[in-house]
Amino acid sequence: MPQLACIVMAGGRGTRMRSATPKVLHPVCGRPILAWVLLAARDAGASTLIVVTPPDHDEVQTLAASFGRVAIQHNAGGTGDAVRCGMAPLASFVGDVLVVSGDTPLIRTELLAELVAHHRATGATATLLSADVATPNAYGRVVRQADGSVDRVVEARDASAGELDLTEMNAGFYVFSADALRAALLRLEPDNAQGELYLPDTLIAIREAGGRLAAHRTADTTSSLGINTRIELAEADRLLRARILEEHMLAGVTIIDPATTFVEPTVTLEPDTTIHPFCVLRGSTHVASGAEVGPHAVLVDAQVGEDARVGPFCYLRPGTWLARRAKAGTFVEIKNSTVGEGAKVPHLSYIGDAEIGAESNVGAGAITANYHRGQKTRTTIGAHVHIGSDNVFVAPVRIGDGAYTAAGSIITDDVPNDALAVARARQVNIDDYATRSDDG
Repeated sequence: MPQLACIVMAGGRGTRMRSATPKVLHPVCGRPILAWVLLAARDAGASTLIVVTPPDHDEVQTLAASFGRVAIQHNAGGTGDAVRCGMAPLASFVGDVLVVSGDTPLIRTELLAELVAHHRATGATATLLSADVATPNAYGRVVRQADGSVDRVVEARDASAGELDLTEMNAGFYVFSADALRAALLRLEPDNAQGELYLPDTLIAIREAGGRLAAHRTADTTSSLGINTRIELAEADRLLRARILEEHMLAGVTIIDPATTFVEPTVTLEPDTTIHPFCVLRGSTHVASGAEVGPHAVLVDAQVGEDARVGPFCYLRPGTWLARRAKAGTFVEIKNSTVGEGAKVPHLSYIGDAEIGAESNVGAGAITANYHRGQKTRTTIGAHVHIGSDNVFVAPVRIGDGAYTAAGSIITDDVPNDALAVARARQVNIDDYATRSDDG
């Protein structure tokens, strides 16, 4: 089977985004637009990835280098010029070249694989992805010959009235024989309304040189959608989020209200978990079977064990581990901490840099004071501990197994196993205080 390389055109300035951030770095479902495209191309079989980018997009180049190689397009001269730049690192490459746009986060691996397979099955020299749409708008139209074979692609700006009536659009994804693409790129001329080098014009050059053109028609009209504005960015986020949640639901996860649930693609959810409305799950978060999250919970790089309970209104930050049957309840924030099996932090608490043993209960209003003079220190709470309401633990401090701490205590010293720690001033009542005159 021929090798497959991929050129990703990521040179757009994204002026309509009105942002200092390059367009392809804007996140969709927590992942940069460009990363979605690179992952899809790689998973479709591209062993070599070339990203074409302007010279001043350092962050784009850094992301691209983590997947493959970078080709610099010094002057924005159109899609044909971008692919010329992308072919420079492929000077000795023999095989097929997949060409995709870097601003299309909705592109599916399966669709790219179908495009490549169609190209190879038909023995075509160049194959484009097309779709029938009622109103192609600014998309290029696919013009076919009388026998139904592909003749060319005409851009909307350069199309005649009759060509504008065509409904088969060019989706902007291609597969070429590498040798044929090199030769066709040399023949490109900026003979169009934009004065640019159009990549679709290589199809004419390939056909005139005796090559065979093909089109893989797809009914999927959303996968090729590009991002040019924040409105389109939000729509792409909505569509990708729906895909992610659909996959989880088909795998056995209960999503109570998909419209208000946000789960990034790197999150793992086991079957029989339940996610309530208005939850945000990000990063490497993992939720085990039988656990319930939310409503109104935010989990970032957190681990939730079997049958654990999170929320409502809970924030689990990176490094949080909830063991089996543990609970992080209402208005609780936990960071870089382990909550042991069956342990509970039910409400109104901040737990940072701490370890809580099995079956312990943390009363309302608990705080681990973990920061002092630029350093973080840890609080260790043993198993079967009963923490009173409104406690502050000034780390580093250790509470032994089976111990109790009295309500309102500020714990600064270690507490032995099974002991009761009381750290508060004795109450003093002033009789008749309310009846005294102000000048008395």
